Amino acid sequence: MDLQQLRYVVAVAETRSFTRAAERCFVVQSALSHQVARLERELGLRLFARTSRRVELTQAGEAFLPAARESLACAERAVTEAAAATGEVRGRLTVGVIPTVAAVDIPDLFKDVRDRHPRIRIALQTGASDTLTARVAAGDLDAAFLGLPEGVAPRGVQVRELARDRSVAVLPADHPLAGQPLIPLARLAEETFADFPTGSPGRTQSDMAFAAAGLQREVAFEASAVELLLRLVRRGLAVTLLPRMFARPAGPGLVTVPVTDGPRRVEYLVWSDFNPTPALRAFLGVLDRHAPRPAADGGQ
Repeated sequence: MDLQQLRYVVAVAETRSFTRAAERCFVVQSALSHQVARLERELGLRLFARTSRRVELTQAGEAFLPAARESLACAERAVTEAAAATGEVRGRLTVGVIPTVAAVDIPDLFKDVRDRHPRIRIALQTGASDTLTARVAAGDLDAAFLGLPEGVAPRGVQVRELARDRSVAVLPADHPLAGQPLIPLARLAEETFADFPTGSPGRTQSDMAFAAAGLQREVAFEASAVELLLRLVRRGLAVTLLPRMFARPAGPGLVTVPVTDGPRRVEYLVWSDFNPTPALRAFLGVLDRHAPRPAADGGQ
C-alpha cells in the first residue's frame, strides 16, 4: 500500500467515478483503476462496487475511507512540519467567511499571505457563522471570520474580536424614508422586510433588536445571498438591515440610513488551538497587519 493508492481511493469515493477521479489526479483511467484493483487484492477486500455506469463504496470501503483520509493528512502534515523546521511555511489553509465580513479585506489579506508564504495553498468557503464555528471546532476549517449578535460569543474555539458594528436600513433610493437622517426602529417595523433565513446568526441580530423593543415586523423574503436581498430592495419589494461597514456604499438605486436602537453585531476570527498547522500560525501572524483594533461602540 502506498500514498498514491490512498489518493486514488479517496478521489474515486468523492467523485463516484473512476473517470472523474483520474481527471482529478491527472492520470489515465487505466492506471488509476489498476492501482485501486491492486490495493483491493492486497487487502483481500472490495472497496468499491462498480458497474459501467455506477460506482459506490462497499461496507469495507466506507470503513477504509476515514483512515485513508487521515493517513494522507498526516503525510501532508509531516512534509509541512519538516519544511517549517527549515523556515519554509507550506501546506493547505482553509478559511471560512460569512458573506458580510467587513472588518478585514479578505482578498487583500489572502494576497499578503500568498506574497509572504507562496507555498501555502489557500481555500475559501462561505457559510453562516454558527456552521463555520462548528466546522472550525471539528477541524474541518482552519479558521473562520464570523459576525454574531452582540452578547453572543463563539464557543469551543479560540476567539479574536475584530470589530463592532451596528446595522443600517437599506432602502430603495425613492423610498419615503430615504431622505431621513435617522429612522426609529418602530417606524421601520412598519415596512416589509427581506432578511436572512430564520435561525441564522444574521437574522438573529435583527430579530433580537425588534424583540427587545417589543416590535413585530413582516419578513416576506428570506435569502442567504446578500446580492439577492439587495436586488429585492432595489426593486422596491422590501427593505433590509445590513451591518454599516458592509452596506456602505449600498450601490446604485439604494441608500442606507442609520436606525435608532438598530441591531448590533461583533465580528470575530475563530480558530482551533488543537495542533495548529504552520500555515495557520503564519496566517495569524499576517492577520496582525490587517485587523483593526475594535472600537468601543459601532456608533450611529
